[in-house]
Amino acid sequence: MGLGDLQHLLQNRVRDPANDAAIATWLKREYPAIARDAKHEGATIYWGDEMGLRSDHITGTSYAPVGQTPVVRATGQRFGCSMISAITNRGQLVFRVFHGTFRAPMFVDFMRRLRQQAGGKVYLIVDGNPVHRSRVAKDFVAAHADEIRLIQLPGYGPELNPDELLNHDVKTNALGKSRPQNRAEMMTAVRRHLHRRQKQPHIIRNLFQERHVRYAA
Repeated sequence: MGLGDLQHLLQNRVRDPANDAAIATWLKREYPAIARDAKHEGATIYWGDEMGLRSDHITGTSYAPVGQTPVVRATGQRFGCSMISAITNRGQLVFRVFHGTFRAPMFVDFMRRLRQQAGGKVYLIVDGNPVHRSRVAKDFVAAHADEIRLIQLPGYGPELNPDELLNHDVKTNALGKSRPQNRAEMMTAVRRHLHRRQKQPHIIRNLFQERHVRYAA
């Protein structure tokens, strides 16, 4: 990552000297060291995140006569689901769509599936969600240290995670272009979209070309 990219990232966020210092350290020292370690071990770096989805989420452009507020037709019921995903700069995508609270056992199950599908050691970079820092997750990683390494991003730095861009893609293109009538339809739409993205690795790779995550490309 060049100096200009670093300056752009730091200028376009709420200013906090401690946060800025942590992000600068991540970009200049910590992530380059992680990338070197991964190359040395023949490991694949995945970027993971979780996201909740709601039936009343609205994206895109709405139209109405001048002076009138646009109205978007939708079901009167409110419902939702969640997803957890992980992507690589080579275009790989692993995901799970679920209903219910995101808890440590589910995260461990996702890590187990991830290392099985990766076919080699995994470096999984995530944010500071309490589930990621739970004793259950730490114990699992410690017991499988030869297969997976769990790495935490600096606090207050979600824009450092390329998987956030996949979240935006799902909200815009899986839900923003459909109006599911119930939770089952919503989960089906999200799964269908993510399966499509798995077959489009070039789109996943392109996420890493956004300026604020280009350092991870």
